[in-house]
Amino acid sequence: MLQSGEMTMPRHKLEHDHSPESIAERFAAGTRHNYLRDFVYGGVDGAVTTFAVVAGTVGANLEPTIIVILGAANLIADGFSMAASNFLGTRAEKDDHDRIARIEAKHIDIDPDGEREEIRQIYAAKGFSGDDLENTVNIITSDRARWIDTMLIEEYGLPSTVRSEWAAAASTFAAFVICGLAPMAPFLLGFERAFTVSAVITGLVFFAIGSAKARWSTDPWWRSGAMTLLIGAVAATLAYFAADLVKRLAG
Repeated sequence: MLQSGEMTMPRHKLEHDHSPESIAERFAAGTRHNYLRDFVYGGVDGAVTTFAVVAGTVGANLEPTIIVILGAANLIADGFSMAASNFLGTRAEKDDHDRIARIEAKHIDIDPDGEREEIRQIYAAKGFSGDDLENTVNIITSDRARWIDTMLIEEYGLPSTVRSEWAAAASTFAAFVICGLAPMAPFLLGFERAFTVSAVITGLVFFAIGSAKARWSTDPWWRSGAMTLLIGAVAATLAYFAADLVKRLAG
């Protein structure tokens, strides 16, 4: 029982259970890569570029059918281009990861003592010393795969496993198409004042993206949503005025 004057620590809801069984199950599942960056990247760009097409075609007084056609072409072409670029960029990261892993494997074969000394100095810098340091070095270097993974993480700052380039590209393309449909929706549905509705919906999409990503952030959902809305609004405004300027210069 609590004595007089003693205070209890507040009980907070943790993100996951810390029982031995739960920890073992979670670790056995392995690393789960997060493709949030790819989704946000594709979603914001999809909304901005499609809104730019809408703004440009509205500024040129084109028919709603033309707006839909050009918007759809942008969704497919630009969405695929972004997905392909993300695929190639993520593949390059994976290739670099594999290249460095091969280099470390070669160094272990040719100069294992030198590689052990690297492990020793890495963990000495972390505060290990004496028998604890030597035991740590022996444990890490007793398994080749673990040895290489440790060098990738500690020496190069790389993850032990890399993200899938296919999943990264798919996340970008899906987000681009889904969010890019928002500026076109009022024209597809035949709304009056379709451009005004398009601008409002595009802003809501920006806020929704920001609010959703707050799940993986320390910011509250409203602040994350407002920040993404602000950034997206600036990008969309620049796109609108750029289209208007081109119209004036051409006109």
